Amino acid sequence: MQIGSDTGSPVINPDLAQSFIGSIQNLEIYSGQRLPTTSASGAKTPNVVLIFTDDMGYADLGSYGSKTNRTPHLDQLAKDGTRLTRFYVPQPVCSASRAALLTGCYPSRVSIQGALGPGAKTGLNLNETTLAEIAKQKNYATAAIGKWHLGDHPTLLPTNHGFDQYFGLPYSNDMWPHHPENANRKVPFPALPLIENTTVIDPDVTAEDQTHLTTQYTERAVQFIQQNKEKPFFLYLAHSMPHVPLFVSARHDKKSPHGLYADVIEEIDWSTGEILRALKENGLDENTLVIFTSDNGPWLNYGTHSGVATPLREGKGTVWEGGVRVPFIARWPGVIPAGTTMNEPAMTIDMLPTIAKILDAKLPDHRIDGLDVLPLLTAQSGAKNPHAAYYFYHKQNELQAVMSGDGEWKLYLPHAYRTVAEPTRSDGQPVSYGQRKLEAPELYHLATDISETTNVAGKNPAVLDRLLMLAESAREDLGDRLSDRHGVGVREAAKIAAP
Repeated sequence: MQIGSDTGSPVINPDLAQSFIGSIQNLEIYSGQRLPTTSASGAKTPNVVLIFTDDMGYADLGSYGSKTNRTPHLDQLAKDGTRLTRFYVPQPVCSASRAALLTGCYPSRVSIQGALGPGAKTGLNLNETTLAEIAKQKNYATAAIGKWHLGDHPTLLPTNHGFDQYFGLPYSNDMWPHHPENANRKVPFPALPLIENTTVIDPDVTAEDQTHLTTQYTERAVQFIQQNKEKPFFLYLAHSMPHVPLFVSARHDKKSPHGLYADVIEEIDWSTGEILRALKENGLDENTLVIFTSDNGPWLNYGTHSGVATPLREGKGTVWEGGVRVPFIARWPGVIPAGTTMNEPAMTIDMLPTIAKILDAKLPDHRIDGLDVLPLLTAQSGAKNPHAAYYFYHKQNELQAVMSGDGEWKLYLPHAYRTVAEPTRSDGQPVSYGQRKLEAPELYHLATDISETTNVAGKNPAVLDRLLMLAESAREDLGDRLSDRHGVGVREAAKIAAP
């Protein structure tokens, strides 16, 4: 492994990295692996279905410990494939997380921070390479369905980023006039549009309309599968739910004894079941890689209208484990062993290079941060995470945490973060956050303290120093507002000129 290569993590001292993470197996583990999809040999490459939910908690699925949400299709998906217990997003919020997933880059590298609002004068640069463009190299049909949130200007919508078709909301479903704090905003949210390709087909999505969104997304996804059953395809289904405000169809309304949030999760499970059924009925299930994950943790100040991250600390909007560790399930019959659980870490930035490897596609010429983690997904004997470290940013490019590549240690750098400061409600209305501040670095041993209860920085000075040095390398490369660093490896986002 070459640390700091063009497709790797921020440039760091190789000797330091090796002393910290120990021996890492060569990434060319595939030489002895029989993949049925090597296009260089003329074999058929797999379809890819990537399902991405919004604000789902780590413990919201039965296969991740939920005792309240009935998720039989997703639980079966886990039984038929693999479940990652340490899967991460690099930023705990909407746009940034999606940029990482689709580009294989830290959001800081592509200058997408936080959550872009309606009419944003920025978005994902057209020079960045998306998963859809990776798939197009191999003549895949491509579709994005659901929430986009990487720029709502027509020139920045999915059809300009490698997707043949798009149907969905351009940003979060709460960015509309009915937002509970809209009256206090300097610029109130406008009407929420529903878009097909680049055309607004409904300029004012209503509450009633939102009850149909999950059904519409699912129907569009099934239709895309049926229309492209004779050719390879990449389907990106980004659900608007369970982001607040919560909406569910009449089919699932009040069906769960555990309230609206459970209804919403169960409808997402139904949706997944419909997609799996469409794959099977069209004879595609054996040659399709299905991935299910989420953009960040639950929005905890919404009380019973938010998910559960137990036993993890905090939630969305923080880089504590509850904000950045999310469920991840993958199924690929005959390649991913059924019923496996992988405890090695991985991150959304790793999906682009991993899928590129599967499709035998070329990686972008520009630098990305993700690395191929297919050995982890396929439960290869002795497979280890190939990164020296993962970096967690939030707000306007604040480097707030660094985790060792093996997932054993996590360092929190001095920063302010939010936490729920009062009893939450059951009516869908948020309560206020309080603020806490770390005045000094804190170190947690995740291998024995998943809930991050005990700061062990004082007892592990060598580990602390190593992670601090890795953090300094990230600042140099990706920047850090907290230390007034701009980053030598940062690329510009797209800019929309004012009319």
